[in-house]
Formats: sequence, structure tokens, C-alpha cells
Amino acid sequence: METMDCVFQYPFSVLKESGFPLRGQWGKEYFRNDNPIVLELGCGKGEYAVGLARKFPDKNFIGIDIKGARMWTGARQAETAKLKNVAFLRTNIELLPHFFAEDEVAEIWITFPDPQMKKERKRLTSTRFLELYRQVMVAGGIVHLKTDSPFLYTYTHLLAEHNRLETIVDTDDLYHSDAVSDILGIRTFYEQQWLDRGLTIKYISFLLDRSTVLAEPQVEIEFDTYRSFSRGELQCPGKCQPHVTGKITD
Repeated sequence: METMDCVFQYPFSVLKESGFPLRGQWGKEYFRNDNPIVLELGCGKGEYAVGLARKFPDKNFIGIDIKGARMWTGARQAETAKLKNVAFLRTNIELLPHFFAEDEVAEIWITFPDPQMKKERKRLTSTRFLELYRQVMVAGGIVHLKTDSPFLYTYTHLLAEHNRLETIVDTDDLYHSDAVSDILGIRTFYEQQWLDRGLTIKYISFLLDRSTVLAEPQVEIEFDTYRSFSRGELQCPGKCQPHVTGKITD
């Protein structure tokens, strides 16, 4: 990782002491253009960052994850293909404002994160994280969530609805909807495993404005009836249907 020009790794001690030199300067100093910057949070192997970079040479993409062993795969692909519009940043998502300035990010992709069913503050679409994204995104920037989790999809759908965030696409069965496209059709390693299990893929995208006072919806949502690969094997596969319901209780 240290030998790759497209990879940035900054220990917090260094970040705290001297700051990140590309903050506010990614376009000018690294990508050498003023094209929109798109982040993939929790990028894993970087399939979306690399896939989107190939499809959209007029945009810049940055995959972000704390786990370097996974990220190496995407970084290696980017270097081998000599892609100049993709980079990788190894850090915690909570530190985004240390690496990006206000109005520097146009879009954020969140692909197959842990749904954090018991820990609201850790969900990457919670109001806590949306407030964090606001610090670096342009007004009206786009947030994309692609997930196998009925719980996280339902939660995000209700959160957007509760806060009147304008949705662009919202489907609980992407590959059997009119929304599927060559962009959404990029499949990550784990996504293909979900599909092989017979699970449906959910997708929602919405505009994140700066004027809305964000609030968590008071919701009761069924927990997912299975566990992801890192935490165990499929449980109750017959119950994994796309139409998991949730409702605002207040």
C-alpha cells in the first residue's frame, strides 16, 4: 500500500499535528482538474470506486475504508489500468472533515455497510453521519445506499421520508425494477454472494440539503433474519423477503 501513488494513509497523530495537505485541494493538486468528487464509504475491495471511475472519466472517485488488505485489491486494479480519476484513502469515516473541505464532495456511495441494527449512531445513514457528510458535501449533494439488508433499507427510507429529503430512486428489489442501470449493475464481491443466497438488493438515493434540521424517526423495524458473512451463516432464508415493513410510531 505504501508504494502505491493512488493510496493515502495518514495516522491520526500526523493528521492532528500537521493536517492533511490535500484537504480542499484534491481537484487541483491530485486529480489536476475541477471535476466532481465522489466518495465510496466502506469501499472494501473498491469495486464501485474502480467501476465508476472506468465509466465516468469526467468525475473523480475516492474509495475510503479502514481495512487496507481489502482496499489493496481496488488500488492495484486502478494502478494496473492507469486510472487517473480514482484514489483510495485509508481512514475512519468519522474523520472525513479532516480530509475534505466544505463543498468539496458532490456524491457519496455507501455500498453494503453493516446495518448496525442495535447501534443507531453507527449506521452510515443515521442523522449523525448525515450531519458529518454535510460538512464536506455541496448543497444538495447526492447520497446513494445500496444494501442487502431489509432493516437498513427500511430505516433509511423512513429517515428520508421523516426529514422530507427528496429521493431520486427508491426500490426494495433493484434487479427486478426499472431503476437498474449499468451504474447500479456494478456488483461487489459481497453483493454477488448475497444474490447467490437468493436475497434481493435494495437501493435508495436522495438529496442532502443543508436547511433541514435532521431528526431520527421513531421507528419499529424488524431485524434482519440472517447474518452477513463475517458474522455467521444464513438463518431463516425463507423469511428474507424484500417487503420488510417499518412504521413511524410518533
